[in-house]
Amino acid sequence: MDLNRRVFIKGAVATSVLSALPVKWVFADKLPAGVSALDISALTWTKAEDLPSYFKVLNTNPLNAYPPEHKLAPAVTPADVSFIRWNGIVPDFKTLDAKTWTFNVDGESVITPKIYTIDELKHRFKHYTLQLLIECGGNSRAGFFPSTKGNQWNNSAVFCSEWTGVLVSDVLKDCGVKADAVYTGHHGADVHLSGKGEAISRGVPIKAALEELGLIAWSMNGEDIPYLHGYPLRIVFGGRPGSVSQKAATGISVRNKVHDGHKMEAPAYQVPKYPIAPGETVDENDYRIIEEMIVKSLITQPQSGTELAQGQKLTVAGHAWAGVREVVKVEVSYDYGTRWFVAELQKPKNATAWQQWSIELQLPTQGYYEIWAKATDSEGDSQPVVQPQWNPKGYMFNGCHRIAVRVV
Repeated sequence: MDLNRRVFIKGAVATSVLSALPVKWVFADKLPAGVSALDISALTWTKAEDLPSYFKVLNTNPLNAYPPEHKLAPAVTPADVSFIRWNGIVPDFKTLDAKTWTFNVDGESVITPKIYTIDELKHRFKHYTLQLLIECGGNSRAGFFPSTKGNQWNNSAVFCSEWTGVLVSDVLKDCGVKADAVYTGHHGADVHLSGKGEAISRGVPIKAALEELGLIAWSMNGEDIPYLHGYPLRIVFGGRPGSVSQKAATGISVRNKVHDGHKMEAPAYQVPKYPIAPGETVDENDYRIIEEMIVKSLITQPQSGTELAQGQKLTVAGHAWAGVREVVKVEVSYDYGTRWFVAELQKPKNATAWQQWSIELQLPTQGYYEIWAKATDSEGDSQPVVQPQWNPKGYMFNGCHRIAVRVV
């Protein structure tokens, strides 16, 4: 990736965004001084060259990229700082027509297979707007030692945006679900890099599909879903591995067995059934599917590397989440875990949304400090201060997040 080229192109894109605004910019003369037009270019990004220079691009084919951790400070994550994860060839979005797009419900355990247009979904079912957290199963993989194969995500392969759509459960109930249903299988428009077959097709236990707030969404943060986040429909299950939140979704199969789509087989998105030593190999029969993400927290304020004057209080803030559970406590330490200070913690907006926390610290003397954050969930599970159980694919790293500050 030629970074200079990305920066140059991004500058050109920013200019084109302004020129792409409506010919008559209503009330433009009332815009307060110093406030610039919103950057809407994220809606139509399709490739690495479109991304702002603050993204770290891990791969261009398939496209995978993440922002700096401090960019995730807003409670509702904007599209232009949400991590990007594709498994196959990005669809040619400019040729897709949302008016003719269809969503199929089929499978061995559906009573009446049906096909819905987006308009039919919008008109036949109740709408929900929910904050749902999407986290890559390999988020923070770079923290494991010894290192594991796969995209070396930092801690920002996670975001919590506001999604609008209809409940998966309402649509499945409209079709009817047989008593022998076991799992769902999710399908999308992205194809394997070979050009043949689905790039990924994962699912969730049928109990989750029928009882949780999973959505078939057409809107992200009040706008059409941006291309790289799954236009025109995305299946979204908060608190579960992001790979089940199918982008450019074309349908759901109701299966009478654990779904056997691509990347459901071990070791993809699976971990050993029992603890192993770092670096050990595991027989593929000894893996289990990752069905829920686990407790974790992220410091988004201050940015790591911040300096402050002696005597100045330091506000530390961020988010915490716990898969399908709720976070009940966040603690912060500035002395390598010797003492922990309890932060103020907000309730989630809805199930599987992340929660905001903050605390003011008075650092005692001049010098270098590490700030650590540790969350505890409603079942009493908390983050380890060292690396968690190592696994060959580097999934579910949830060691305490650390940043550095200096008092001068």
